[in-house]
This record gives sequence, structure tokens and C-alpha cells, in this order.
Amino acid sequence: MPHLCWLSDAQWALIEPHVPKNQPGARCVDDRRVISSIIHVLKTGCRWCNCTADYGPSTTIYNRFNRWSCRKLWANLVEALTASGAVTKSTSIDLTYVKAHRSAHGGKGGRKPRRSASRAVAR
Repeated sequence: MPHLCWLSDAQWALIEPHVPKNQPGARCVDDRRVISSIIHVLKTGCRWCNCTADYGPSTTIYNRFNRWSCRKLWANLVEALTASGAVTKSTSIDLTYVKAHRSAHGGKGGRKPRRSASRAVAR
């Protein structure tokens, strides 16, 4: 499918040595497929649950992304690819996000009474 983002053999050869092996858990899904799907989600901006079924289960993709993020795999991967010359120093992956409460736009406590200028002068 042309809209999918599959890693080439050359790209996978650079990434594969840095992917964790022999992890405990349920039947292992192909790491190349998972990384391809993560790249697809990050490039297109779609939600994890809207990831194409060709990549595999969306929960597996998200859980793997989250687990590897906690283990700093992505930062280590960029460092390794930069050291090997596969990418330049200007390459970056932004994995940050900001949480805000649904009413974070307003101040705390509602409206506060303010004195008018004429009342302040009258005192």
C-alpha cells in the first residue's frame, strides 16, 4: 500500500542492533513492522487507534512506543544514528506533549471585584 511507511532494508540494518531483544510477554510482533507503524503515526499525526491494520494491533504499537520511550530507546537510537553518520545533528524527534486541564484557560476563583478609579480617589 503506497500510503504506508515501511522501513527499507538499509534503514532496518541501521536500526536493528539498537532494538531490545528477548523481551518477556505475549507473542512478539515483528519489531520492523512496529517501528514502521510508529514512524507512520508520528509522520501523519493520526491517533494510535486509527493506525492501519496492516501494521498490526494499535495497542501493541502504542505499548511498544511507550515502553521504548521510558527506556530512552529513541534518544539512544538518534545518538547511534548520528554517530554512524546515517543522520545529521540537525535531525530531531520531538516526543514531548503538554497536558492541560480542560478549564486551564481561565484563572482560579472566577471573577474578582475591582474598585473603580473614581471610588479609589473618593476615599
